[in-house]
Order: sequence, then structure tokens, then C-alpha cells
Amino acid sequence: MTDYFHRSGAPDDTHAYPPPPPYAPAPAPRAKAKRPVALIAAVAIVAAAVGGGASALVGEFAGDTGTGGTGSVATGTNVSQSSRGTVAGVAQAVSPSIVEISATSDAGRSTGSGVIITSDGEIVTNNHVISGASTVKVQLSDGKTYEADVLGTDPDKDLALIKLQDAAGLKAATLGDSGKVNVGDEVVAIGSPEGLTGTVTSGIVSALDRDVTVAKDEEQQPRQDPREGWPFEFGGQQFNGDTGESTTTYKALQTDASLNPGNSGGALINMNGEVIGINSAMYSPSSATGSTAGSVGLGFAIPINTVKADLDGLRSGSGN
Repeated sequence: MTDYFHRSGAPDDTHAYPPPPPYAPAPAPRAKAKRPVALIAAVAIVAAAVGGGASALVGEFAGDTGTGGTGSVATGTNVSQSSRGTVAGVAQAVSPSIVEISATSDAGRSTGSGVIITSDGEIVTNNHVISGASTVKVQLSDGKTYEADVLGTDPDKDLALIKLQDAAGLKAATLGDSGKVNVGDEVVAIGSPEGLTGTVTSGIVSALDRDVTVAKDEEQQPRQDPREGWPFEFGGQQFNGDTGESTTTYKALQTDASLNPGNSGGALINMNGEVIGINSAMYSPSSATGSTAGSVGLGFAIPINTVKADLDGLRSGSGN
């Protein structure tokens, strides 16, 4: 190996060092260098859409609204693209279609919720909310009140259809497709628990096809305080009170969105703003009664496809 280091230290020996190698100029920046930044931005956009729920992602890129409604049902406005996948967006879009129902009967007064399905005031609710009622009054989200007539009931499905008197121009909810619901889907519940109109809660669908047994007729349970009702059976046990002798069993969506007495008949909604179920029952410890009863993260809703299949029968005065 050649020794280029200076050994004698003489001033005229400096020529023993080789000239330093020339440095190559730095390459000019290329436009392709920006691609990783663009890629990161694209990933962030997709992640934001996924965070809003799989249904929001499918609806945005496939153009699938999944309303699944019938021709006889007026549909409302879906959640805007800018608010899609957010609880606030769903609440803003659907709250005007959710009402509070006050039913008076010989057994006392009960409070529940309902979902507007036509602009002239057809409202779906639970049969146990209006069963045996002599008068039915409805309050809209804007505070306006109406009297309502019962068009038809189906105690076997715990469904009822009422219609407001002299109503027009109402905002109807969009009915979705409960057949497309999956465990883990995000949902929003809107109703009037404890008479608190327009209360919004959120959670996920925690199970499908739960067999839930409820009383057919609310008048079997004389009461003055609506918090003492909403009895149902599950797994051979009774919850929230005695269901009485006349009961019915149906397949329900299970959710951990908080439901309480007064949510009966309200809406369970997907993140596209479509109603996928009618809230109908909640689990509460069997030892809890009256004002101590409350949601512990197990609520049940009648699938909206069951409701749509029953609408013609309800309009004719009875269910299918």
C-alpha cells in the first residue's frame, strides 16, 4: 500500500500528497421526492373514513345509501358527507324525525318515543307504549304538539303505527336495511328517556338475533310512573318487572348504547343516518325497580326490516 503521508517534514515535500478527490455535486431534487408525503396524506384520509365506520366508507366510495325503504314510505335526508360517520352529524340529521309520545289509559300515563316515517305524520312506535290508550299526544323535536290516532297495532311484534292529526311537511326518517347490520357497527340511539326529549346516546351493535320476550299489553302493568315499566324476559328470567301472562317473543338487535325507560319506540340509527331498529327493551338488574332501574349496556331493538314488512298490515288496522 502506498504511503502518501509526509515523512521528512521538508517544505518542498508537500508535492508528495495526492490532490484531494473532487466532490460530486448534490443531485437536484426530483418531483418524485414528494410522493411519500402524498402517500401519507392519502393514508390519513382513508383512516379518517374508516374511523367513521365501515358503512360510511362503503357509502362514500360505492355510492350505496342502503335505504332499503318501500315506495310507500317517505324518506328523509341522510347525513351530509362532511358529517358522515359522526355522532353529532347523525343526531343533527335524525333528531327532527324522533318524537316523544304520551299515552293516557285507565292504567295511568306512559311516556315513550316514536319515529316519523312520512311527511304527513305517520309514526312507528312500540305497541306497549300506546296499548290501551284513550288519548295519545305527540311532541316534536321543535316543541310543537299534536294529538294522534292509532292506525294499527301488532302486539306479536310489539309494533304500532299512529298518525298525527292535521300534520304536514314533517321530516321523515330514512329507513335502512337491518339485514346489513354487523356486530361491532357503530350506532346512535335517540329517544325520550325519563321524559328527557331528544336524548342522544351512542355505542355499537353488540349482538344479533337475540330472543327477547315482552308483555303484549302495557295495561296489564298498572302504574303511574313510566320508569317502573318496560318489563321483558331473557334467558328464562324476567327483568324490570313482571311481564304478565300475555307475552310475545321476537328477534332483536342488541346494543350497548344507553337505553332507559322512555326510549321505547325511538330509533337505533347507523352512522349513515338510517334507522336500523326501533328501541324496545333494556336489561336492568332484576333487583332494580322504579327510579333505580337504568341501562347497564344491554338494550334491544326491533330490526327495521321487521317494521317495513309490517307496515301495510299496520296501515290496514292490524299487523301481519
